[in-house]
Formats: sequence, C-alpha cells, structure tokens
Amino acid sequence: MRIMAIADEESAYLWDYFDKSKLEGIDLIISCGDLHPHYLSFLATFTDAPVLYVHGNHDEKYDETPPDGCICIDDRIYVHQGVRILGLGGSMRYRSGSYQYTEREMRRRVRRLWFPLLRRRGFDILVAHAPAYQLNDGRDLPHQGFKVFLDLMEKYHPRFFLHGHVHLSYGRAHKRCDKYHDTHVINACERYVFDFEDEQMDPSKYGKH
Repeated sequence: MRIMAIADEESAYLWDYFDKSKLEGIDLIISCGDLHPHYLSFLATFTDAPVLYVHGNHDEKYDETPPDGCICIDDRIYVHQGVRILGLGGSMRYRSGSYQYTEREMRRRVRRLWFPLLRRRGFDILVAHAPAYQLNDGRDLPHQGFKVFLDLMEKYHPRFFLHGHVHLSYGRAHKRCDKYHDTHVINACERYVFDFEDEQMDPSKYGKH
C-alpha cells in the first residue's frame, strides 16, 4: 500500500501545479493536520484513494468548513485494506482554544479507546498532529510532544507513527524519518510518500516527488 502523508504546508507541487497523474499509485492519503480544508477537498476530488485526517491546533475552521469527501479519524481506529489506523490529533495546550490538550487530557482520550484497541488488537499506524515527547519535538511548550505516544508505541508496536506540527524549516535540525523501537516515525510536513510494506525506510528512496 502506497501512502501519502501530508501536514502543515499546502504543497504547491500538488495544489498550484496539479496534474492528476501525480496521485496515480497512491492508495491512501493521510493528513496530520493544519492544512486548509479546501486543500483536502481538492485532493479528494482527484483521487479514488480515501483521504483521512486528524485536526491540528490551527484547525478550528474545520468546525464550520469540514473538508468535503474526507474522513476524520480523530479518537477512532479506521481500517483500510486490513491496516488499522489510530487518529489522535491536536497539540500540547499552550493557550485557550480547540484541539489543544494537556498530557493528562491526551491520556484520557487514549483511555477512552480501550475497547476499540482491544477489539482491533492494537493498530498499525498512529496518526497525530503533535510529535512524541523528545522524539523530534520542540523544546517550547507549543511544540512539545506527548509522552503517551511513546507509551502507545511501546505497548502496541505499530509499524508507523505519522505526525506534523514541527516544520522541517524550523531552526532545529528536525528529522524527516526516525525510529522508536519497532516503529518508523515520519514527519509529514508538506508531503511524504512511502510504502506500508517497506521494512527499511530510506529517505533517499521516498519523500517528496
């Protein structure tokens, strides 16, 4: 299964210079948040692949203008072609507003998923907006990651963890790809294409194209 993960920055390659052939071979599109809803709707119009999304911390506009033809997977496990995908959007709370959570609030969201996690026997892909704690996150509170994401990876050993929120253009040398125990970690900023079945993530092989 070939997956396109997107987040944070609308890709000019896809939106301004779009050609339908650029989405050929993509089986699934997953947004990790902070993208304009019209951008997701646009992509959904030109592909038969499902477009899944979680909310970013700047996605209050989704409440009034949800992306057409797309599927919100926040706080649920969505199964596509046998692949179990868990969605937990939002960032660390740093001000009042929607889609921001303290560590305790995020843990509460995870606890509410105990039955879906039990019924599905875990999950294969964790989709979040924020990174995991001290795993390519920021030192400032708004970009700090969640410790509970580390717990989820340690307990369920998903193949992939996709996140956004920390732009690759930020000052620190944030990695596009990393690994935590058995889990491949991908920063989906703008876009990143990969194969679910690949056991060896090679940034030179995949990425923006």
